Amino acid sequence: MLKKIVHLFFIISGGTIGYLYIPSIIRFLDFTDADWVASPYLGLVLGAIILFLISYLIVDYIVDFLRWIEEGLVKVPVGDLFFGSLGLIIGLVIAYFANIPLQYINIELVSQVIPLFVTILLGYLGFQVGFRRREEFVSLLNINKKSEKKRVSAEENTVADRETPKAKILDTSVIIDGRIADICQTNFLEGTIIIPQFVLGELQHIADSSDVLKRNRGRRGLDVLNRIQKELPVKVEIYEGDFEEISEVDSKLIKLAKVIDGIVVTNDFNLNKVCDLQGVPVLNINDLANAVKPVVLPGEELMVQVIKDGKEQNQGIAYLDDGTMIVVEEGRNYIGKTIEVLITSVLQTSAGRMIFAKPKLLEKAL
Repeated sequence: MLKKIVHLFFIISGGTIGYLYIPSIIRFLDFTDADWVASPYLGLVLGAIILFLISYLIVDYIVDFLRWIEEGLVKVPVGDLFFGSLGLIIGLVIAYFANIPLQYINIELVSQVIPLFVTILLGYLGFQVGFRRREEFVSLLNINKKSEKKRVSAEENTVADRETPKAKILDTSVIIDGRIADICQTNFLEGTIIIPQFVLGELQHIADSSDVLKRNRGRRGLDVLNRIQKELPVKVEIYEGDFEEISEVDSKLIKLAKVIDGIVVTNDFNLNKVCDLQGVPVLNINDLANAVKPVVLPGEELMVQVIKDGKEQNQGIAYLDDGTMIVVEEGRNYIGKTIEVLITSVLQTSAGRMIFAKPKLLEKAL
């Protein structure tokens, strides 16, 4: 295609040169008296044919040169090319206005040669200034943008309180847990509740399980969702999309949170940690439950009923009314009894709270 364009350029140039100059050359040589030989149209045809034939000899060199220029321009960064071209245009515009007074001088050197020199010089200087000082121009533009951002930020601060809360994405475990419905009822969760289609699919799979325990858990989760959607004053949306390249539901939840800029709501300790590692906002309802539990400090005394053995030797296990487990050292002998214990330490994590204690009777004996 490029060769055809070069051939066409030579044909047009040859025809133009032949039309303008070949008749004058024939008259100057005066080797014939025929008027038709000096016709400009004949000169147009001859000029076009002559340069067309010449183009076959040099077209490959011209095409190689043009492609070399093209490759060089493609490699130049867009910013460099833009500011260089902008400087060139400004230089040529200045040269145009600078050459206007020179056109009225009758000296041929001044009126024809110097304007060409001025045009080339100012075009070159304009390109160099635009190319080499591009970073200063970019900095100037950035300063203007910063001032605009400061003006806009002042307006944004006035509406910061009205910013739409992020969507809350429920995972399977928090739905089956059921406490999320009570939390939604108390309006502690702001924004839209998102229930992904792949979470619904997992719940349905659990509800159809042959294992009775799994089936009951799955059905409980579906009942909780039905309550949230129909009975509670919260906006619920079903996310129909799926990430087919990801197999695990937890990984899909994290991907969805990144895509829609949402917050994962869970009570899964491992999912909580993975979200933290990947920088995804997460709300763990176990953290909320721990936060609202009565504060128990080492040294306090409680009345508890020891229910069963602990994992370690001579340990007994008791529970508070809110379900918090108490490990009673030397409490195995008190299984089935209500005794007074002394709190020795408290361990609190996202997985729950664990209290360690010892019988008050042993403390008195010491």
